[in-house]
Amino acid sequence: MALPTYLRTADFCLHTALTRSTAADPAKTCLVAGRESYSYGQLQTLAFQFATAFMQAGIRPGDRVIIYLDNTQFCAAALFGTLIAGGVFVIVNPQTKQDKLEYIIRDAEAFALVTDTHLAGNFVLLLDGSNSLKGCYFSGRENLDAPSSIPALPLSQLPAPTTPPNGWPLVTGADLAALIYTSGSTGNPKGVMMTHQSMVFAAASLIEYLRLTPDDVIINVLPLAFDYGLYQLLMSVTLGATLVLERSFTYPGQIYALLDAHQVTTFPGVPTVYATLVTHHRKKPLCFPSVRRITNTAAALPEEHIPVLREIFPNAMVFKMYGLTECKRVCYLEPELAFSKPNSVGKAIPGTEVLVLDADGRPVPPNVPGILHVRGPHVMQGYWRQPELTRHMLKEGRFPGDKLLCSHDWFKTDADGYLYFLGRSDDIIKSRGEKVSPIEVENVLYSIPGVLTAAVVGTPDPLLDSAVVACVIKEPDSTLTEAEVRRICLSRLENFMVPSRIIFVDDMPKTSTGKVSKKELKAQLNL
Repeated sequence: MALPTYLRTADFCLHTALTRSTAADPAKTCLVAGRESYSYGQLQTLAFQFATAFMQAGIRPGDRVIIYLDNTQFCAAALFGTLIAGGVFVIVNPQTKQDKLEYIIRDAEAFALVTDTHLAGNFVLLLDGSNSLKGCYFSGRENLDAPSSIPALPLSQLPAPTTPPNGWPLVTGADLAALIYTSGSTGNPKGVMMTHQSMVFAAASLIEYLRLTPDDVIINVLPLAFDYGLYQLLMSVTLGATLVLERSFTYPGQIYALLDAHQVTTFPGVPTVYATLVTHHRKKPLCFPSVRRITNTAAALPEEHIPVLREIFPNAMVFKMYGLTECKRVCYLEPELAFSKPNSVGKAIPGTEVLVLDADGRPVPPNVPGILHVRGPHVMQGYWRQPELTRHMLKEGRFPGDKLLCSHDWFKTDADGYLYFLGRSDDIIKSRGEKVSPIEVENVLYSIPGVLTAAVVGTPDPLLDSAVVACVIKEPDSTLTEAEVRRICLSRLENFMVPSRIIFVDDMPKTSTGKVSKKELKAQLNL
């Protein structure tokens, strides 16, 4: 079989996608950001401007550039400009506050900061305190009121794109392309090291199983700091497709208008986004016939939402997926199996292998819980300057030098080899001597009419070890009672899995990627 067009490159560098797609059709719309559209030629020019500015400031191969911006054309161009100049991009969510931003700048030993003046309250005081920063490049106002010895340049004054006398720095597929900072359950965020080759491979694998083409129009409402959002950009540019880049899903009405205006074909979301769509649809029917595929990851998509989503997106395939920042994506469920295997997250993505192993590293039989491990070119190099944490996640494989990524997440397989997510290692609840999967309990809760959002957590209990607690947001006007929820749970779950407490709440704290933050939820409810 011939190698796909998007992999016909000698060096497998991530930024090659932009130059290749630009050469193919420089006038084609690459990006729609806000009210403006940008062609491939325009985005490449802006990327070359960033690369020129970084080269003039003295960037060296492997230097890290912090991109602390909303989802804009500048964020996309700075990413590619960093790579062209031989650097490593680090996208930081614009919701990140000063303390965490300071940690990331210091930990990455950042060479430059690309940002916006509306975020100045979080970064100006950090400029003088950094020993590594050589420049700050900002959009927004034309001046930055900051007493700093670090040169600060408005993005409107980026230099004209100039290829260096000896050409752009040599970059190979083995070179580091990105640090993707991800938070753990405790401590500071960790920088996941991803090479050009691993990210090119991951983008290609996603493109293959999602059945994407250059004619697709993808909308992205997820932060580019979240790898799910980031890969919407990378896949789109790799294909020469069009990306509608929005800052968030805060104003759903605006997103609905964009879906129609741009005839969007691909809608990536997370369960909280889909829950909002379902709620709005029940109040006033929605229908977006141009969408041909919707994708979900970050948390389980409730089975009960799928029929409603099929009404909203009548021509769309529904892809359920599971992934880790440490390897981007692990598995996906073919849309054709959505009804026959409704709770499965599918099989390994193309070109990779997954294994469910016991504590001694031996494969477990079907329907027996085990820990998921992953093999493939998409696996991270490790955590930035965190050798102990790296060893915790990367295990020895079947031959010397082979590495297995240990997810530390509980899974099982069915007789056909399809995967079922049971829970994060730190989410699994040990109650009455049994292991309770919060996902299994949440699936039952979502099946109850009137339940909009559900989250199951464990709390210390002197008799049970841990008690199972269900937190529920009811749909508007629902009269659902605690007794009704418990009755249905008793009819569908083993006794030890039935929540001992059911708490109705009006809202639940969420992470920047739209997942319910169970840690914050427990703190909020004093659990």
